[in-house]
Amino acid sequence: MNTFKTAFLMTAMMLFVLFVGQTLGGKTGLVIALIFGIFSNVFAYWFSDKIILATSGARPVSESELPVVWRIVNRLAQSVGIPAPKVYFMDTDMPNAFATGRSPKHAAVAVTRGLIRALNEREIEGVLAHELSHVLHRDILISTIVSVMAGTIYTLVNFAYYASLFGGFSRDDDEGGNILVSLVLLIVAPIVATIIQLAISRSREYAADAGAAKLTADPLGLASALKKISAFSRGYKLSPTRAHMYIVNPLSGGGISKLFSTHPPIEERVAILEKMAQIK
Repeated sequence: MNTFKTAFLMTAMMLFVLFVGQTLGGKTGLVIALIFGIFSNVFAYWFSDKIILATSGARPVSESELPVVWRIVNRLAQSVGIPAPKVYFMDTDMPNAFATGRSPKHAAVAVTRGLIRALNEREIEGVLAHELSHVLHRDILISTIVSVMAGTIYTLVNFAYYASLFGGFSRDDDEGGNILVSLVLLIVAPIVATIIQLAISRSREYAADAGAAKLTADPLGLASALKKISAFSRGYKLSPTRAHMYIVNPLSGGGISKLFSTHPPIEERVAILEKMAQIK
């Protein structure tokens, strides 16, 4: 169900990108949106992992520096038949982790000092299994593509806004196009793009939790880890451009804020994992 939902949302995002381009600039806008989207995705495909690791302050570590993490990562990777991701370390007290890389052959897993200190080995295994599930199902590539498409929409909208300051909108195939539609789109497009992007992110988190539970045969290990990470992470701030990558976003919430959250509420994730343990 999550795979179907993700495919549907990604298709919706791509169609929305083209719709925004066509609405703001006619055929020319449609072509620009398509070209810009393709170029941005190619760049993100090859370089996004390096940019993310550099901006997060993560550094590669050897087996002697993080033996427990190395051992777990290698064992889990071997069990699913993928190359072991490179291990990175972030020198921060915030307990968290993320994975990056365009494919299982070019993947990396990063953990924080706070995570190593706060969790026991069983819980660390649950977290790393969650991240390897992201790698196995190419979730990082999916989230990167969606983020790029959202960025394309922001760029098109900003371009149209500044163009309007110097003579208004210009459509090369204006067939009675309504300027009001374009003005409304300037406001609505970024909001819709953000909602779609975050919905995809939440779907992939549920799927990664399920994948981790299956991989370790221990749903309660990850459930315990999520509760600890959530409790210890309160007060820490994550960059909005990277928040969707981490296993827990401290700013995630319920109610109306859930719509604009990168992650499902921890309570929901834990409840699902605990139910999986009961069924098992």
